[in-house]
Amino acid sequence: MILRSDEFADLPTPFGPMRTHLFRPVAEGRYPGILMYSEIFQATAPIRRTAAYLAGHGYLVAVPEIYHEFLPPGEVLAYDQAGADKGNDLKTAKELASYDADSRAVLDYLKAHPACTGKLGTFGICIGGHLSFRAAAKNQDLDAAVCLYATDVHKQSLGKGMNDDTLASIRNTRAELCMIWGRQDPHIPLEGRRKVQAELDAQDLSYTWHEFNGQHAFIRDEGHRYDPVLANTCHGLALELFHRKLGEGAPSGK
Repeated sequence: MILRSDEFADLPTPFGPMRTHLFRPVAEGRYPGILMYSEIFQATAPIRRTAAYLAGHGYLVAVPEIYHEFLPPGEVLAYDQAGADKGNDLKTAKELASYDADSRAVLDYLKAHPACTGKLGTFGICIGGHLSFRAAAKNQDLDAAVCLYATDVHKQSLGKGMNDDTLASIRNTRAELCMIWGRQDPHIPLEGRRKVQAELDAQDLSYTWHEFNGQHAFIRDEGHRYDPVLANTCHGLALELFHRKLGEGAPSGK
């Protein structure tokens, strides 16, 4: 599909306006909506390419800037130590309630968009994997959530105070979850992954679980940790879930 990737909206939230980037097919019609959460570096070129990839399969994809309270609209953090340090600092400077307000703002925006069918899912990478998981726990209108190496869920360290309730809240989800991990990811060790999986089993939730021989950020198509074969596999897993749970769009143009 030919895409539009030059649109954005500054969505109001209780914690200030949030720049949100939109990716969608050019063909007129209605498409399921996907809230896509980035890494700590915000809407980088690899994140935008991933959003375009999803949109090209018939989805309306919205990518919010997760640190909108702290950074000017459009700012991207570099994939270097300084960028990582700043992103990690902001991760625990942000109010937990702001993360939740952000999710709700984007979901409401997607649901009201004239190009959306009203069916909603989430997709997230790194901290975005955590936020995708959390959005599914906190919002009953989500049907599918893809979570790639969801950091800090097992440590409960998201947001100011570093004492989040994400894992405890997942019992409330209606969404089917697709959980993707790298076995060589130092941020989520084996015991952390098993803690998350045990909770999903204890709550008898609908989920699939995928562990690969990959490092942290193996889906990012930039840098030495990128694994294109695994990335392609994971994209396929995401699209299978979205097609099955959200349905497909209905373009009306020729």
